[in-house]
Amino acid sequence: MGYIYALTAALFFGANGSVTKVILDAGLTPAQLTVFRVLSAAVICGAILLVTDRGAFRVAPRQLLILGFLGVVGVAMLQFTYAVALGLLPVGITLLIEYTAVLMVAVVAFFVYRERVKARLWVAIGCVLVGLAIVAQLWSGELDPVGVLFAFGAATSLTIYFLVGEREVGKTTPIAVAFWTMSFASAFWLVFSGWWRIDPAIFHASVSLSGNLAEVVVPFWVPLLWSMVLGSFAPFVLSLLALKHLTATAAGVVASSEVMFAFLVAWIWLGETLGAVQLVGAAVVLAGIILAQTARAGKVIDADLALAPPAFPAPQG
Repeated sequence: MGYIYALTAALFFGANGSVTKVILDAGLTPAQLTVFRVLSAAVICGAILLVTDRGAFRVAPRQLLILGFLGVVGVAMLQFTYAVALGLLPVGITLLIEYTAVLMVAVVAFFVYRERVKARLWVAIGCVLVGLAIVAQLWSGELDPVGVLFAFGAATSLTIYFLVGEREVGKTTPIAVAFWTMSFASAFWLVFSGWWRIDPAIFHASVSLSGNLAEVVVPFWVPLLWSMVLGSFAPFVLSLLALKHLTATAAGVVASSEVMFAFLVAWIWLGETLGAVQLVGAAVVLAGIILAQTARAGKVIDADLALAPPAFPAPQG
């Protein structure tokens, strides 16, 4: 059951990249979409805490400052930079670059926190750098440089999210950390997203699903609701359920399949393809990510991309 939960979560997260493309093409800006995603996650987590753990609403001022930093830098900016990158790059490549955060975490842990890491980390670095160069086809300059910049910005935010979040989750429950970080992210984007400029008519409009599903037209709120519930909150819950049955290392490696699911869904749905050489590069990057996933000798990060904070204190999410 643990593997089923983890794979389903990875599938939802991977598919959500294509859903995001549809929503952005319909007229929402990346910042406006982000406020919907983080606010819905905050509301759902808050509702759960009201029923299961009301004490989680009481947080010390110092911890609240840390959660605020995590919410703004590790969640709000993560979702924004990821959405911007999706508007300029193929879904799979965007996620592939973002997942280099797993590598960054291990490197920071070694050089900053002086954690012992396994020798495979350096092999992982080589795999990721070579693989990314092949996927991006640096010799041809095919990828939008601004999109690549924002994708690496997302990787940087995700790295901060991993490093700060894995320490905070030891002080309270994962749902509580999710609630507070999503709430701070929501507060940030309620100020800066320009949500008040959204034309209400968009919620009554019909949108094409684009790509190979261009002839399929649905109400705009359908992909938006998917992104808020099945693209954000549901996979987080599934990843938590997976951790009840799997070790952190196993759950993390399975979660890395999100990259492959993103490529597959984008290929079937949006018609986004990679050349044979690029596919080899993607496989090399994924191999490097998996190696980096298990490189921290004492702490293994579960690289679940999504919105949720790390689900365990020290072995993300």
